[in-house]
Amino acid sequence: MATFKVLPGNQRKKDSVTSRLAAGVNDAAPRVLSQETFKEMLHLERRRSERSGRPFLLLLISSEDLRQSAGSALVSTVTKALGCCIRETDVLGWHHQPTTIGLMMTEIGDASTAIIDTIVQKISGVLQQSLTAEIYCRLSVIVRIFPDQGEDRVFSVDLTKRNLGTRIDQGMKRAIDVAGSLAAIFLLSPVFLAIAVLVKCTSEGPVLYSKKRLGRNGKEFSFHKFRTMYANNDPEIHRTYITKLITGSPDAKQHDGLYKLSHDPRVTPLGRFLRQTSLDELPQFFNVLFNDMSLVGPRPPLPYEFERYSEWHKRRVMELKPGITGLWQVEGRSRTTFDEMVRMDIRYAKARNFWLDLRIMLQTPAVMLTGRGAR
Repeated sequence: MATFKVLPGNQRKKDSVTSRLAAGVNDAAPRVLSQETFKEMLHLERRRSERSGRPFLLLLISSEDLRQSAGSALVSTVTKALGCCIRETDVLGWHHQPTTIGLMMTEIGDASTAIIDTIVQKISGVLQQSLTAEIYCRLSVIVRIFPDQGEDRVFSVDLTKRNLGTRIDQGMKRAIDVAGSLAAIFLLSPVFLAIAVLVKCTSEGPVLYSKKRLGRNGKEFSFHKFRTMYANNDPEIHRTYITKLITGSPDAKQHDGLYKLSHDPRVTPLGRFLRQTSLDELPQFFNVLFNDMSLVGPRPPLPYEFERYSEWHKRRVMELKPGITGLWQVEGRSRTTFDEMVRMDIRYAKARNFWLDLRIMLQTPAVMLTGRGAR
């Protein structure tokens, strides 16, 4: 499944871009510019677009497969496929070598969702025909429209045919989410009340910690937890740590678990216990009930975490609804690096089904009791 993020541009009259795409202009592999040259041309095109108001499209194709030993052959296949979709005025090059190829389509005329969808469907179609199903499903495709105007519009397109079994599986997943969250809220209501009283009595501040997180397709929602930190703490401590974690800095290797600092001075004594047992996560059953989250899925990132993601990291956010528990919590635990966690989320996205979700949910209580994998 490939994902698409579209940023809006000006609304203008439709030109002949889609008909030219359909006709194709080149069957050979076009030249791929270096990262330095492509980014310089992108910078100049953005400045031109901001002055003139005429929109252009930037399409980013990312995959870890591009960097592997057979990557050069794959790059040749991808660029040759794109050769039949692009015009002489379009620019192809490395946006982030060696994992992300950029395609800059100038003078698209109309930046409406319908036109962008037509362009993306055409490009995705030739990629699907040129690549194996396994490699194609690992692609991440992000679309940006310049100049930047208004709020982001984010959507996901599943280019594989959704059969009846898939629709039934998704309906069953939502039904289990609703039933499971209602049952948990009802059965654990005494625990909710006890924790709320303890949080309020042991430190100043609200009982709940609510913060904006990113869900499926990058949509923001209010994420709820029991407060585990002192009020008015400094968020820069976590920002710095997250940056080191995502970039793989050696300074981030020693921690209590992914996303968690060792001996975080902001955390209260009660908060340490709640985090170790994952009891601080209980309010997220309301997020599941309100359809912002699922019982099983990737953990939702903070906006500043997402800003530091590489293009291929973003697949874990764009493709799936976030969850309370997931594959990396029950399998990866504290020894998981950030990249390994992303790969687990992507693996879950490809293999997810009712039985996998059930296995993860059954394994979660043991992980909570041992304090492993808690975020």
